[in-house]
Amino acid sequence: MPIQVDVQPDATTGESRRQLVDRFGRVHTNLRLNVTDRCNIRCFYCMPVENVRFRPHHEILTFEEIERFVRVVADLGITKLRLTGGEPLVRQHIDQLIARLVQVPGIDDVALTTNGILLGEQAQSLKDAGLTRLNISLDTLSEATFERISRRKGLQRVLDGIAAAQDAGFEKIRLNAIAIRNLTETEIVPLARFAMDRGLELRFIEFMPLDADGHWDHEQVLTGAEIRSMLEREFGPLAAAPRANASQPAVDFEYRDGRGRVGFINPVSEPFCGDCDRLRLTAEGQVRNCLFSIEEWDARALLRGGADDEQLAQLVRDSVGAKRAGHGIDNDDFVRPQRAMYQIGG
Repeated sequence: MPIQVDVQPDATTGESRRQLVDRFGRVHTNLRLNVTDRCNIRCFYCMPVENVRFRPHHEILTFEEIERFVRVVADLGITKLRLTGGEPLVRQHIDQLIARLVQVPGIDDVALTTNGILLGEQAQSLKDAGLTRLNISLDTLSEATFERISRRKGLQRVLDGIAAAQDAGFEKIRLNAIAIRNLTETEIVPLARFAMDRGLELRFIEFMPLDADGHWDHEQVLTGAEIRSMLEREFGPLAAAPRANASQPAVDFEYRDGRGRVGFINPVSEPFCGDCDRLRLTAEGQVRNCLFSIEEWDARALLRGGADDEQLAQLVRDSVGAKRAGHGIDNDDFVRPQRAMYQIGG
């Protein structure tokens, strides 16, 4: 079904802005930019442990190409960007890319997801470049469990990176914790206390079938409902928090004692596809309309082939027009993507 770009008045300025609306009525305002498939750790839910074949440098989009793509989609209604990887901080001069993207007309929020290993060295330059928000992966406070998950050392560097981000003046920092049955149950309460004590928001994410080794099993999913029960046994009942954005993937709750909030991203047990507003661009320039998509649209070919902006915009419309109602993880006909998480971008 052909997709149309509706024109609606902006709620703040009153000026007309175009909107990317799919055949299910979902308005797309959020773009995940995978800036590199390279990473400095090897978390088993994301990457193989060894012999990883990264894309050669000439296949990865340049900063100029990324900026041009963002300018095109911003004109179509994209307002929020999140830089992902791999590990985005291993991309050289990533602060320079951020400084360019925050200047794109229509973009009002630029965030970044990092494993935190290099954050201590780069937090201030990221803040100075105009980065709005940080999500930092922290699955455990145990070095042994950290090494079991990431297959590398580095927990203390992550903790130092979190402190450096706070020292740099970041006010919007979230911790992301992947929940895996028979591995991270003992981490739930300590992570909650860690976040409370430092004034950070914590979100638990269910383990998804995007591991490079292909070993994911539904029995490994520690659900958001189970985690919530663990937290309530320790801290008392959690109160539902108002949703800042209907399309946000997390369901948030507040602690009764006022010590912050905690969120649950439950793509397996409670899919939130009906409110999805996200598109993805891989490091080598493939547009994906879903994290679990098995189809891609080649933006790099247009960017490097002399196409004009309207042709690039039409490719994005085609991708949105082909978006399915949901990812279908629990459906009998579910087809697992051939790509792993590090190749798609979180």
